Amino acid sequence: MTAKIISGTAVRDQILQELKAETERLKAKYGRAPGLVTILVGENPASVSYVTSKIRTAQSLGFREVQCNLPADVSQEALLAKIAEFNADPGTDGILVQLPLPKQIDEKAVLNAIDPDKDVDGFHPVNVGRLMIGGDQVLFPPCTPAGIQELLVRSGCELSGAEVVVVGRSNIVGKPIAVMLMQKGRAANATVTVVHTGSRDIAEHCRRADVLIVAAGVPGLVKPEWIKPGATVIDVGVNRVGEKISEKTGKKIAILKGDVDFEEASKIAGAITPVPGGVGPMTITMLMRNTVRGMKRRVGEPLS
Repeated sequence: MTAKIISGTAVRDQILQELKAETERLKAKYGRAPGLVTILVGENPASVSYVTSKIRTAQSLGFREVQCNLPADVSQEALLAKIAEFNADPGTDGILVQLPLPKQIDEKAVLNAIDPDKDVDGFHPVNVGRLMIGGDQVLFPPCTPAGIQELLVRSGCELSGAEVVVVGRSNIVGKPIAVMLMQKGRAANATVTVVHTGSRDIAEHCRRADVLIVAAGVPGLVKPEWIKPGATVIDVGVNRVGEKISEKTGKKIAILKGDVDFEEASKIAGAITPVPGGVGPMTITMLMRNTVRGMKRRVGEPLS
């Protein structure tokens, strides 16, 4: 058996086309585009790179994109004041504060200061509660789990009644994707098991899974023999395991491995995401979708 490759890059491109058309429609109808504010504190190279990607994507869709750069020694009070300013701005539909933040700033206080109706990351406790309730209460599903769900749906994976096993219980991926897939309704209705470092026999749980979602951050954790033949495998792990010289540029680039042994797993699974090129491209895409949802909520349109 050779697994079908679920390409996050292809799905990303499809969704971005849909969002671009929706942005043009909203702008024509309401006289403005969705507004996204990205707040970057300091100059952490990884954060700068990630924020730059977000800005470029927002601009390519025609968003009103506002970049707010603050120095690394900014006070918490000044940062909270800036967030309050954007909370009050009617042209801002989404606010994102890039993490991590400097040590003098309480990340929880900052995230909780964002208006829940502009919290496009979905980290505010109000949005976590909305996610738990499910249904039409959900405004901003967290981006990486939302991307996973889209990959499953658009690859034709049947989730209703499926045995789903999630490896990892983080607040960013493991917990929310488990909640999302166990809800009633479209693209869910699964039976979900979450395993973690305290689980007694992770392999045995994994072998039951029709859908195996691995978000542990441990390269090669899931062995081929843990995978049920024909299962769908979503590998969320992006682990740097070394460097190599790029054939295109001649420069050093990171060697990335997932949490699953891709080569061997591909011989057993029915469908699988690669690393890179699987879940990774979906996260920023879902951030853009949440921003569009934020504007639709503000103008009174139904959310799709």
